[in-house]
Amino acid sequence: MLAAPAMAQDSAVLLIAHRGASGDLPEHTLAAYEKAIDDGADYIEMDLVPTKDGVLVARHENEIGGTTDIDQRPAFASRLTTRTIDGVEQTGWFTEDLTLAELKTLRAKERLPQLRYASSEHDGEYEVPSFAEVLALVKRKEAETGRTIGIYPEIKHPSYFADIGYDLPAMLLAELDKAGLRPGVDPVFIQCFEVTPLVRLNQLTAFPLIQLVAPEGGPADIAGRTYAQMLDDDGLAMIATYAEGIDPAITQVLKADGAPTGLVAAAHARGLAVHPWTMRHENAFLPPALQIGEDPRGVGDVAQLWSLLVAAGIDGLFTDHAGEAVRLRAAKGE
Repeated sequence: MLAAPAMAQDSAVLLIAHRGASGDLPEHTLAAYEKAIDDGADYIEMDLVPTKDGVLVARHENEIGGTTDIDQRPAFASRLTTRTIDGVEQTGWFTEDLTLAELKTLRAKERLPQLRYASSEHDGEYEVPSFAEVLALVKRKEAETGRTIGIYPEIKHPSYFADIGYDLPAMLLAELDKAGLRPGVDPVFIQCFEVTPLVRLNQLTAFPLIQLVAPEGGPADIAGRTYAQMLDDDGLAMIATYAEGIDPAITQVLKADGAPTGLVAAAHARGLAVHPWTMRHENAFLPPALQIGEDPRGVGDVAQLWSLLVAAGIDGLFTDHAGEAVRLRAAKGE
C-alpha cells in the first residue's frame, strides 16, 4: 500500500480544517478556507456534490436549505422537492436541480446559528464555491506563503449520484488532474463514507484513500454491514486492502472518561492512519466533563480534549478551529 503524505512535522498531528474555518465563518466558503489556511491548517477539507450541469461544488450536503439563502429566493420556490438519499427522505432544495450559474446567485449562511452567532453575522456575504475555485485558492495561497497546503475532499453520496447519472469518483479525479495535482507529489487525501467508490478509486489513482466511519449505521452502498463491523480486526484488515486510513468520530477514539477505546492501536496494527472528526470548542460538542459553564455556546476545555486525543495516538485531527488547534499543537510540542 502507498504511504500517506508526509506530516507537517515529523511527530506532528496533522491539522485538517473541517470545511474551512467553520467555527468562525460560514462553512464551505472561500473566506472560511482562506482563514483556515492563514490560521495554519495543514489541510483543508471540503465535501463535494454536483450541480445539475455536472460541476463539483463545496457543500455539506446536496440539500442546501440549511446552508444557503435559497429559501428566501422566490425564483427557486418551485424547486422545493422531496428526495430519498441513502434511505432517508428529505424535503428541500438540492444542488443537482440547479446549474452552477443558478447556484452562484445564492449566498451561504451559517449552518449552526444557534451556537455560532458571530459566524451568522456573515450570512449573505459569500458565494458557494466550486471545487475548482477552492483548488485555485490553495494554489494562490501556496504562492503567497511558500507553504504546501493539503486538500482533503470527501465525495458525498456517490451511489445516490451514480443512480442519477453523476460519476463522482471520476469527476473528482478529473478536477485534481486539471489542477495539476499528482499522487506522491501533492498532499491529497480522498475520503468517503461508502466502500465501493473507494475500492474503485484504489484501482484508478495512487492518491491516499480514507474510509470514513461513524458511531452508528453503516455504508449506504453495502446492505447489512455496519461501521462497527468494519472496525473489528477483520474489518480493519479489509479496509487496509484499499485505503490508507480511517476517519472515525472522536467518540469512537475516546471513551466517555477520556480513556482510549483501542481503535487507534488496532488501526495502527493494520497499517492504517487515524484522523478523527471533529474537534469543536463549544460546550455543546464536548463531553460533560470538559464543559465549562452551562452555556452550550461557551468554550469548554478543548486543551484537555486535545491532550487526550494526542495521548490516544491519533495521526491527524479534523477541527472547526484551525488557529486554536495550531496553538495547542505548538504549546504542547506535538
